[in-house]
Amino acid sequence: MSGQDGNTTQAAARPEPVLELRDAIALIVGIVVGAGIFKAPSVVAANAGSAWGMLGAWVLGGIVSLIGALCYAELATSCPHAGGDYHFLTRAYGKKLSFMFAWARLAVITTGSIALLAFVFGDYCSRLYALGAQSSAIYAAMVVIVLTAVNSAGVKIGAATQNWLTALQLLGLLALALAAFVAAPAPEALGAPGGADPLQPAFGLCMVFVLLTYGGWNEAAYISAEIKDGRRNMLRALMWGMSIITALYLLLNLAYLRGLGLAGMARSQVVAADLSQQLWGVAGAKAISVLIALSVLTSINATILFGARSNYALGCDWPLLGFLGRWDARSGTPVRALLLQGAVALALIAFGAFMRQGFETMVDYTAPVFWLFFLLTGIALFVLRRREPELPRPFKVPLYPLLPLAFCASSAWLLYSSLAYTRLGALVGVGVLAAGVPLLALAARWR
Repeated sequence: MSGQDGNTTQAAARPEPVLELRDAIALIVGIVVGAGIFKAPSVVAANAGSAWGMLGAWVLGGIVSLIGALCYAELATSCPHAGGDYHFLTRAYGKKLSFMFAWARLAVITTGSIALLAFVFGDYCSRLYALGAQSSAIYAAMVVIVLTAVNSAGVKIGAATQNWLTALQLLGLLALALAAFVAAPAPEALGAPGGADPLQPAFGLCMVFVLLTYGGWNEAAYISAEIKDGRRNMLRALMWGMSIITALYLLLNLAYLRGLGLAGMARSQVVAADLSQQLWGVAGAKAISVLIALSVLTSINATILFGARSNYALGCDWPLLGFLGRWDARSGTPVRALLLQGAVALALIAFGAFMRQGFETMVDYTAPVFWLFFLLTGIALFVLRRREPELPRPFKVPLYPLLPLAFCASSAWLLYSSLAYTRLGALVGVGVLAAGVPLLALAARWR
């Protein structure tokens, strides 16, 4: 009898509002500031054409992300749900399209992001202590296993881990930037590497990497049902989070520019480590590698925590995948969704190791699918305004419809740009998304 009661409790468990505003801000900052800012600046510098073009790209990325955050704030405060984007897309387009989105997150977007971040963690750990030819992949797999276990233990444990990691990350990055301005010799920062024209298609590739680096703030929608006073704090968390991130990215890129110059940034594969080595020698490069590894941990931890929520929502709606829709009452987490997510991420790490370019392969793999559904979520705001005009909206996007249209236009451009530079990884990502169609047919028949 007690066993039956326990099973009933597990099945009836639902997300509870247990997260504070500071937890939400730490999660947003932590999920965004992790891998990209240590890898993408070299690609951006090589394709922007000039220092001013590079800095303009980072400012533009912050503006686009802030506009997107305003759109998500309206959706998340009017439709709070653990399913986040999945719930918005279901209300706007129906369950078939939202099924494809949830499949994309499970098989491409979220798990690809976890693998991407894990490879960056592995790259920097391997600078400290190599584990052989596949050192990065081995470190990547280990961190996914450990942090999946941490988040399965409980949402409060995962959030507390995030708060400490984010605090250490911000302190370390600010110290690096300050040292660059104080101690680094100023190179010819405004020189262009190869004279690339920022108005040419290379600027589109540049923005793909910039917005990849800003990516992740939208994941806050997945805790809209778990944040206290969510209708007010969700907007505050998004605005504070994006302001902190934009200011930090500009500061860091100015520090890289001062310490390495534009040409030096373009040549570097690990800009933060190269800047640190210039400031403090070999010991400094190793110290910054530790900081970067810790920083990337914040993004991996937050991505794992957020990502499993859409898998949980998918399981709640589709009986074929009902095993994912179980919320563990003891830990306050969707444990089965977390475990499946971890398993898929490990498979993608194996794929990246086989391709021998883990980070670049995962960027190619995730970008087109990510921007496709980002665009559809932006359009969903217009659909829901028209379809559900009486829905209470504690926050409405200012300058409607201009700002949502700008967000949708930028998403469409980034979708095009990510496809224009397609490599094998992108083709595999689109193919995996297409594989969700027969699964959808099977799930529909099962219902």
